[in-house]
Parts: sequence; structure tokens; C-alpha cells
Amino acid sequence: MSDRTGTVADNLQTRIWRWASSNAIWIVLALLFSVAALLSDAFLRPVYIFNIVRQAAPVGVAAIGVTLVMILGGVDLSVGAIISLTAVLTAVLMDGQVANIPLAVTFALAVGAFIGGINGVLIAYNRISPFILTLGMAVVITGITQIYSGGTARGIVSPGFREFFNFRIGGVVPVLALFFLGLALVGVRLQQTTKFCRNLYLIGSNPQAAELSGLHVKRITIIAYALSGLMGAMAGIALLARSGVSSTFAGRGLEFDVLAAVILGGTTFQGGRGGIGGTIAAVFVLLIAFNLVNIVGLDYNAQLIVKGAIIIIASSAYIYFKKVR
Repeated sequence: MSDRTGTVADNLQTRIWRWASSNAIWIVLALLFSVAALLSDAFLRPVYIFNIVRQAAPVGVAAIGVTLVMILGGVDLSVGAIISLTAVLTAVLMDGQVANIPLAVTFALAVGAFIGGINGVLIAYNRISPFILTLGMAVVITGITQIYSGGTARGIVSPGFREFFNFRIGGVVPVLALFFLGLALVGVRLQQTTKFCRNLYLIGSNPQAAELSGLHVKRITIIAYALSGLMGAMAGIALLARSGVSSTFAGRGLEFDVLAAVILGGTTFQGGRGGIGGTIAAVFVLLIAFNLVNIVGLDYNAQLIVKGAIIIIASSAYIYFKKVR
């Protein structure tokens, strides 16, 4: 009887451990939010909460695309440069005219997807390290952006563009926040239901076996990187909508915010695991943490320390839990 009881207890403990491991980022988010609410009642106000969601939109949108690439076993360090380029392109093509908005947005999205597609082709057919390739692409895109803009802010945002995305529905929910949350939900749903996303996990777990089983690994790689570029372009447009300024360095450093969110959310460089849901939770964890740093009174440099520490701790924790399991 005691052996049976012990077995039941062990099974229960195992289930709890597995549940906690698979939902760790959501537990961290709940705990961090509780601490934030105790330190400042601003975190209990819906307007403030949705303002955080609005702030998270550019990084969150880009992180959705990078998550797909990292599930595949790759990485995309060019996303920050794509954000800067597409923000500038959108503002220049708008030229302050409402009629130009559809063309500007469509062209910027096409450019982002095209750059991502180039990354995918080079990685799929030349087997170049994704880290090195996308880092080099980021440098190239940054140079193109500087030449195109002359190193200064260019373009005029069309009237109503920024106002639309920052309009608060019911006086509480910004349209930009709603757009981000809607895109996240669509991403999670597609991840759970589509054959393409299932193939990403198969390739990330074992690329050679996936290819031998008949999967079109090269084509899937190209599509994944094109989607990452597309999401980067959406992030650039979201950043332009949030700030209203097309700075040539608007996306500088955001690739590290994106990478921190993806890793903290449970998607690793090894590929084959993680997901968009965890990434979104991690985006909010990071943003709440940075808001807490501001509340405490520390400066931007302290935020960099927090950001780097989170990446190191998350990576170390993954290795530890992998050994334990």
C-alpha cells in the first residue's frame, strides 16, 4: 500500500514539475506583475496596463517572426535593421499624404519579406551560419538606410496614421495594442494548427531526419525567414505609428530585446522547442521589469544590465532543467 501511495505521489510530483516547467514564463509573469502592483498601483489601472501592451508592440511583433526562425534552429539578427529601414521607407513614401498610406505600408512589408527571403535562400542553399549571415545582413541594411536617409530623419508621417493607431477604444485600449494582441493570437493559433509550423519543429529537432523523411527543408527555411522579415517590417511600421518619427536608428538594439524575449519565452538556439505564446509572455516580463527599473529610479544603463542578465539566466536555466529532466 505504501509503495502504491509513493508511486501516486511521485506521479503527481512529476506532473506538477512538467506543468511548472512548460508554463514557467507565465508563472514568472504572474509573480512579477504581483510585485509590480505592490510597488506601484499604476499597474492596477487598465489604461496603464494597455499602455505597456502598446509599448511592447514593436518588439513583440518582431519577436513572433524570430520565434519561428529559432524553432527551425536558426536565428535572425537583421530584424533590428529591418525595423529601422522599413520605418524610414514608410515615412518617406507617405510624404505627409493620406492617399499614400496603402502604398507605403505595402511596399515596406514587401521589402521586409524580401530581405528575410534573401536571408533564407542564402542559409538554405549555402549552409552559411545563420548568426553570421543575419549579422552581416544587418550591417548591410544599416548602411543602406543611412545612405537612403542621409543619416537624418526623413519623410513625413501622414495625418491620421499615428492618431489612428494610438486612438484608445473606450478610452482604454489603444488600436496598436489591439493589433499586437490580435497578431499574437493568430500566430499562436497557426502554430497549433498548421502543417507548416509542425514542420518547423520537426526540422528544428533533427534537420537531417526531416530532409530524409521528404520535408522540403530548404523551402520551409526560406518561408520562415521571409516571415521573420515581414514581421520585422510590421514592427517598423508599429514603431513609426507609436513614435511618429522615422529615425534611421529607430530599431538599433531592438534585435537584442527580441532575442531576449524569444529565449526567455522558452525557444532556444538548438531549435525544435518553444513557441509564440511563451515569447509574448516574455515580452511582457521584460517590459514590466524595465518599468520597475524606472520606478526604482535606475537609468537606461541599468536596463541593459537587466536585459543581459535575463538572457544569461534564461539560457543557464534551460540547460539546468534539461539535465534534471
